[in-house]
Amino acid sequence: MYDIGYYGGYGMGYGGYYLDWTYILVLIGAAICLLASARVKSTFAKYSKIRSHTGLTGAETAERILRYAGINDVRISHVSGQLTDHYDPRTRTVNLSDAVYGQSSVAAVSVAAHECGHVIQHHEKYAPLEMRTGLVPIANLGSTLAWPLILIGLFFNGNTSQFLIKAGILAFTFAVMFQLITLPVEFNASRRADVILQEIGILDSEEHVYTKKVLGAAAMTYVASAAASILQLLRLLLLFGRRRD
Repeated sequence: MYDIGYYGGYGMGYGGYYLDWTYILVLIGAAICLLASARVKSTFAKYSKIRSHTGLTGAETAERILRYAGINDVRISHVSGQLTDHYDPRTRTVNLSDAVYGQSSVAAVSVAAHECGHVIQHHEKYAPLEMRTGLVPIANLGSTLAWPLILIGLFFNGNTSQFLIKAGILAFTFAVMFQLITLPVEFNASRRADVILQEIGILDSEEHVYTKKVLGAAAMTYVASAAASILQLLRLLLLFGRRRD
């Protein structure tokens, strides 16, 4: 999308050019994501310094939770990086990062429990997770094609232009839908982690409060991503919903 350029009277004109005021939506979305990212990093760093009273590492926590849930066909694996933890349902593997796998901090235990929450969701065929999994190929295709279709559409006129731009916006909508369906999946995984950590006594009552802060900060990154995507979609609708050939 061109932010400053000639475009038939959009935005604030100046000497035949315009200032695309809708770009502020992108800036707001970026600011929200940056703030959420900074918060989760600082929160994780803070509670990474507090050792859990049981002394269990993230990997040991995951193993204990999965045994408690009666799930015996999921591997616990170590992956490099920071906050790269995830559950891969295709390989049935819980992948824990450097700061989680072998660490016994409250933050490590909390993150490991959250990923196990996803395992339990998969095991129980949790509906939002099933929906998100089904959306993955469509969302990936949508995020890949959206901008090329819109940009190519700018080089055409009439119905061809309208068709390509609308197709691009529709493709981007699928990516936004994926972000939205991710929210209940992530919040539910955190809730499951919170409950199960108390049930099996891995964290005490004070550590439980810390867990809520760690998982709450992590959840906000998904909220921020969804908000940024919605703002970007709104920008596209504002720009091209009033486009005239």
